Amino acid sequence: MFDTVLIVDWSGGNDRGTSPKKDAIWTGIARAGLAEDPVYHRNRQLAEDWISRFLAAEQAAGRRVLAGFDFAFGYPAGFGRGLTGTDDPFAIWDWFATHVHDSPSTNNRFDLAGQINARFPGIGPFWGNGLARDIPDLPRKGLARQGHGLPEKRAAEQQAKGAFAVWQLAGAGAVGSQVIMGLPVLARLRHRFGADLAVWPFQPLTPPIALVEVWPSLIAKTIAATCPPGAIKDAHQVRVLARALSALAPEDLARMLDVPATAEGTILGLDHVALLEQAASAPVLRNDCFALPQGVHWTPVDQALAHLRQHLPPVAGVQPQPLGAAAGHYLAQDVSALRAHPPSPNAAVDGYGFAGPAGPGAQSLTLVQGRAAAGQPFAGVVPAGHAIRILTGANLPQGVDTVVMQEDVQATDTAITFQGPLKQGANARAAGEDMTAGQIIARQGRRLTPADLGMCAAAGIGDVRVYRPLRVGILSTGDELRDPGSAIAEGQIFDANRPMLAALVRQWGHEAVDLGRAPDDRNILRGILDQGAATCDVILTSGGASAGDEDHMSALLAGTGSLALWRVAMKPGRPLAMGVWDGKPVLGLPGNPVAAMVCALVFAHPALAVMAGGDWPEPQGFTVPAAFAKTKKAGRREYLRARIRDGKAEVFASEGSGRVSGLAWADGLVMLPDAAMTISPGDPVTYIPFDSFR
Repeated sequence: MFDTVLIVDWSGGNDRGTSPKKDAIWTGIARAGLAEDPVYHRNRQLAEDWISRFLAAEQAAGRRVLAGFDFAFGYPAGFGRGLTGTDDPFAIWDWFATHVHDSPSTNNRFDLAGQINARFPGIGPFWGNGLARDIPDLPRKGLARQGHGLPEKRAAEQQAKGAFAVWQLAGAGAVGSQVIMGLPVLARLRHRFGADLAVWPFQPLTPPIALVEVWPSLIAKTIAATCPPGAIKDAHQVRVLARALSALAPEDLARMLDVPATAEGTILGLDHVALLEQAASAPVLRNDCFALPQGVHWTPVDQALAHLRQHLPPVAGVQPQPLGAAAGHYLAQDVSALRAHPPSPNAAVDGYGFAGPAGPGAQSLTLVQGRAAAGQPFAGVVPAGHAIRILTGANLPQGVDTVVMQEDVQATDTAITFQGPLKQGANARAAGEDMTAGQIIARQGRRLTPADLGMCAAAGIGDVRVYRPLRVGILSTGDELRDPGSAIAEGQIFDANRPMLAALVRQWGHEAVDLGRAPDDRNILRGILDQGAATCDVILTSGGASAGDEDHMSALLAGTGSLALWRVAMKPGRPLAMGVWDGKPVLGLPGNPVAAMVCALVFAHPALAVMAGGDWPEPQGFTVPAAFAKTKKAGRREYLRARIRDGKAEVFASEGSGRVSGLAWADGLVMLPDAAMTISPGDPVTYIPFDSFR
């Protein structure tokens, strides 16, 4: 329906200065589920000019725009007739465009509201004077209003939990100023673009530009859950909402827009909050996300990996997780320490604490009564020239900054002696020397380890927000396949790929979903793909990843317009069929088990990690002497099944991709670069252990 979504977070205040900040105007742009960085506008004049130029540029480029503004497009029933003599909402827009006087540093919205109130009986409907001076007919408190005869809220605000009335101009939660200062801008946009612009829900959205009313708080939970620490919420919410609306299927967006027209207007998505939340929390892949540049015939491995890294977003949802159950999950947002570690200065050893430093030679200090132990702090003060018994981990009492080890001390019941010198702060830990309160200790995208859990616990973290485990559907294709252990006929083989790939997926921390075997029947395969798209986040297939008569996987993906058939310059491997089925990515591996496993390690492992919300993993390789000889031609990268024996890399006797036993024989892969080379025993080669692909 629309090529571009523009979301505008408006402001009724004055110029906010040059540096980006909250409570200002922010705009967010997204296309096909991919959002650009939000843009900050310091005042309404600059914002209006930018929006007008942006819409004109999109129109010139032939792109249809859905432009959402986060303020009401209308007022409660009866207001328009009392102000303009008609219920036509555009008459209200034009009236405000005529009467509002606005500059970066001042405007007349409060005085104008008082003048409007004077047109109605009683006191009101507007209230909330943000100026120091009193304004005739504009009460400062909402409770002072009476007898104006208008509803407090539109039907939309009555339905939207937490929405404020348009009559409030100042104070916490006020939205009335945004409406008064926003409607003149909409009126001018409407007159500038004429027949090329329509306003929802008042007009049919057939022109190339559509203005709609939005309220980011409809998806407040997702916005809060995904907002990075320290980020400006206003900027983040326009990005999230723009991305969500642009990712909606056309039929879903059409359902949201299908509402009866009323003079009050309404909020887009008000009756479809769950659908909007789902779109906001689960980014959708573009159909062309796997497409390589035109003219590419043989794709180098590094180019293929770079393409995946650039185009794949996280596709898993976000959930809160108790820290104790978070190991192996990918962080969905940064974690900041709630408490310093250590929280107070403490002793690093068992010994005696005093005020340092201690000079050279014999030192003698009087002992105070009592001691300091971990969890049992000393409540008193240690005077100068005195010491106190202190144990490892105990908070340093007042008057103590240095600890002498008990092994270096001669002690009686009343005094200690030891040999100096001892510098000030010796054997003592400073507060926060490990972590400070508010410090980011774990970044979004990290896969949490047991050590991470210990660190977070020490910093007071009880729960973290993580991506839920990626559900990866595993599917094998081909008439010749049978399940291991079943009866088998001539010309049939056991399916080695499905159990192997499922085990790899689980080893990588994802959830493996067995989609079974698909025969060489396009209709049956289509049904399995439909099932996989409905229950999984990603579908990983083997077989059918070529362009032959029985390669039905490639044919079906080609029918969606999303097929990218990669001929990767590598051995074993080469044919990779990638595409999108019903919004879910499909990675099609070769059918040969050796090629399937190598391609899974090289391509599926990092791709799944990113789609699970993680950082792009780089397998750790090691330079070791070769225990083999080989001559290799230029033009492709080769991966040899290998293992380390006596500190050298030996390779499997046969490079044939049909020798499945070589996978079990090996502990890793020797990677030979794209260039031609001759390898002799003892030459350095790159060895990548299988354990590096975790």
